[in-house]
Amino acid sequence: MSCADVSHLNPAVLRDARRIVIKVGSSLVTNEGRGVDAQAIGNWCRQMAALAQQGREVIMVSSGAIAEGMKRLGWTSRPKELHELQAAAAVGQMGLAQMYESLLREQGLHSAQVLLTHADLADRERYLNARSTLLTLLSLQVVPVINENDTVVNDEIKFGDNDTLGALVANLVEADALVILTDQKGLYSADPRQDPSARFIEVAAAGDASLEQMAGGTGSALGKGGMITKVLAAKRAAGSGASTVIAWGREPDVLLRLAQGERIGTALVATTPKMAARKQWMADQLQLRGAVTVDEGAVAKLLAEGKSLLPIGVVEVEGEFHRGDVIAVRRADGAVVARGLSNYSSAEARLIARKASSQIESVLGYVYEPELIHRTNLILV
Repeated sequence: MSCADVSHLNPAVLRDARRIVIKVGSSLVTNEGRGVDAQAIGNWCRQMAALAQQGREVIMVSSGAIAEGMKRLGWTSRPKELHELQAAAAVGQMGLAQMYESLLREQGLHSAQVLLTHADLADRERYLNARSTLLTLLSLQVVPVINENDTVVNDEIKFGDNDTLGALVANLVEADALVILTDQKGLYSADPRQDPSARFIEVAAAGDASLEQMAGGTGSALGKGGMITKVLAAKRAAGSGASTVIAWGREPDVLLRLAQGERIGTALVATTPKMAARKQWMADQLQLRGAVTVDEGAVAKLLAEGKSLLPIGVVEVEGEFHRGDVIAVRRADGAVVARGLSNYSSAEARLIARKASSQIESVLGYVYEPELIHRTNLILV
């Protein structure tokens, strides 16, 4: 699909979005490296509070720890040694978290600091733990403020400005939209600083191959991303059905105006419905690690009612699997009716099989979830 073929795409992707991931880059957060910008962060916090009052859920993915650490340490140029970058991140993360906490509290919102690595989202058990924590925070009306855990890994330092992390978080929580706030107005067909004929891209399909050819550059002196990482992040977010908007972070009330349906920046629209995208992801990328046999009552609830699989419906557990692995759900005759991410290991599943969810804690001494497989992590076969 070419960027010209956009007549069927709706650029107002935030108007109906209920769960929104907002990512801000280093240059915005730190006012081009001069330290954490309280006024800018305060503006975003005010807008997030207004979105929350509209019944929307917001997650902030914020860069800026390294830049703030550089400022606190008196460094005028970004160091090249990994251990120095990680030290700057450790120092700067303190100021970043304090700023978000105080400014969100002024708006009547609780906040939580969450540091993630890409490995957290690649490992199925840690993936489920992170997902459960973030969804619980959202249910408590707490705003998670997420950053890469730069002190122990080098993925963010090497590859980007947290654009990829923003997309991974959007996938993790099944967000409706990802907003990438940057120091550019959006995506152009070429670098407008070098090509005066460059065309502004108002709307395109996320994943359009021509977008990657248009997006170039290596980012600013503070961030190591650039527009290409944002285009690739939009492509990744679209894998779970989330559309992306790339917009200038200092545009007045940018989040509120986007939520009202105003066309600001570049909208990269996911062309696959959210639920279909998630189920396709599960069907294509996850290998079966075991199976459970369930009674006909459980089969009926899965097939006819779209319910989660509860331990009480499990008759037998087969194979050895861990929490977060994908398992098959079988009838007594062996026919597979579904597959999904297990909230419990095979050993745990054997102990809680045929037990009511209210008994899980007394049997195991703890409880992850009341379901063996939650309906959002389950696909019918």
